[in-house]
Amino acid sequence: MSDDEEYTSSEEEEVVEETREETKPPQTPAEGEGDPEFIKRQDQKRSDLDEQLKEYISEWRKQRAKEEDELKKLKEKQAKRKISRAEEEQKMAQRKKEEEERRVREAEEKKQREIEEKRMRLEEAEKKRQAMLQAMKDKDKKGPNFTIAKKEAGVLGLSSAAMERNKTKEQLEEEKKISLSFRIKPLAIEGFNEGKLREKAQELWELIVKLETEKYDLEERQKRQDYDLKELKERQKQQLRHKALKKGLDPEALTGKYPPKIQVASKYERRVDTRSYDDKKKLFEGGYNTVYAETLEKTWQERQERFMQRTKSKLPKWFGERPGKKAGEPETPEGEEDAKADEDIVEDEDEVEEEVVEEEDEEAEEDEEEEEEEEEEEEEEEEEEEEEEEEEEEEEE
Repeated sequence: MSDDEEYTSSEEEEVVEETREETKPPQTPAEGEGDPEFIKRQDQKRSDLDEQLKEYISEWRKQRAKEEDELKKLKEKQAKRKISRAEEEQKMAQRKKEEEERRVREAEEKKQREIEEKRMRLEEAEKKRQAMLQAMKDKDKKGPNFTIAKKEAGVLGLSSAAMERNKTKEQLEEEKKISLSFRIKPLAIEGFNEGKLREKAQELWELIVKLETEKYDLEERQKRQDYDLKELKERQKQQLRHKALKKGLDPEALTGKYPPKIQVASKYERRVDTRSYDDKKKLFEGGYNTVYAETLEKTWQERQERFMQRTKSKLPKWFGERPGKKAGEPETPEGEEDAKADEDIVEDEDEVEEEVVEEEDEEAEEDEEEEEEEEEEEEEEEEEEEEEEEEEEEEEE
C-alpha cells in the first residue's frame, strides 16, 4: 500500500467518525428507550446516513483520481517540455558556435588578404625606390637637390604623407615587419663548409659597406636640401619686404602667416556710394549728427506748417450768467473772449509740441536701434569675409 492510499483511508475513517458523531441524536433516557419502533427508525436513519456517506466518499475518490490523472499529465507535459527545451538550447549553442567559428575564419581570411595586399604594395614601393636610387647613381649631370611633386589625394582626400602621419603605432610596426620580411632574406647556410662560410661573410660585409655608403649620401643630400629650403625662405621674405615698401606698408607686414587687413569701405555701407572721399571723411568725422539734426528740423517745420494750416473753430458764446460775475460788472468784459481764445490756442500748441517732441524722441531711439542692428550684421559679414579670405590664403599656401 502506498502513502497516498494510506492517507486516503485514514481521511475516510476520520470523515465517517465525524459525521456519525454529528448525526448521532441526543439520547434521552426517559423517552422511548424500550420502544422497538423507535429503535427501528434510528437504525433506518443510520443506514441512510451510511449510504449517503458512501456516496460522498465514492464521489470524493472519483474527484481525487481525476485530479491525480491531471497532475500526472501535467508532470509528463513538463518533462516533455524540459526535454524539448534542452534540445533547442543544444541546437542554439551549436548554431552560435558555428557562427562564431565562421566569423573568426572570415576575420582571419580578411586579415591575411590585407597582409598580402600590404606586402604587394610594399614590394612595389621597394622596387620603385631601388629604381630611383639606381637612376640617381647613373645620373652624371648635377641637377636640383629636390623636386616638388604634385599632391596626390588618397583615401578621404588625404595625401600619402598625411596618411602616414595618421597611422597608429601598431600599423607602423606591422608594416615594418612586412617590409623587413622581404628586404632581409633568411640565411641558407646549412651544410656550408668553412670556405663557403667565409665567402658568405665577405658578401654580407660588402653589402653592409654599400648600405652605409648609401645612408651617408642620403644624409648629406638631406642637409643640402634643408639649406636650400632655408635660403629660398629668406629670399621669399626679402621679396615680400620690397613689395610691402612699394605699397607703403610696414616692411614686415607681408612676411607673416596672413596678409594685413586693409579697410577699403565702411562697415556701415550696404549699397554703392557715389559720394566723394571728402564727403565721406566729413561724414565719419561727425557729419552724421548734423544730417540727422537737419532731418529733424525739416520734419518739425513740415509738421508745424501743417498744424498752423488746420481749421480753427471758434468757441461758443456764453448764454446766461457768467461764472464768477460780481455785482455791477458787465455780462461780457471787452476783450475777454479774444483773450480766452488766444489762451486756448497757446495750450493746444504746447500740447502738440510735446507730442511732436515725444514722437521725435521715439523715432531717434528707433533709428539708433536700427543702426546698432546694422552694425552688428555688418560686423558678422566682415568676420565671415575675413574667415573666407584666410581659408583661401591657406589653400593657396
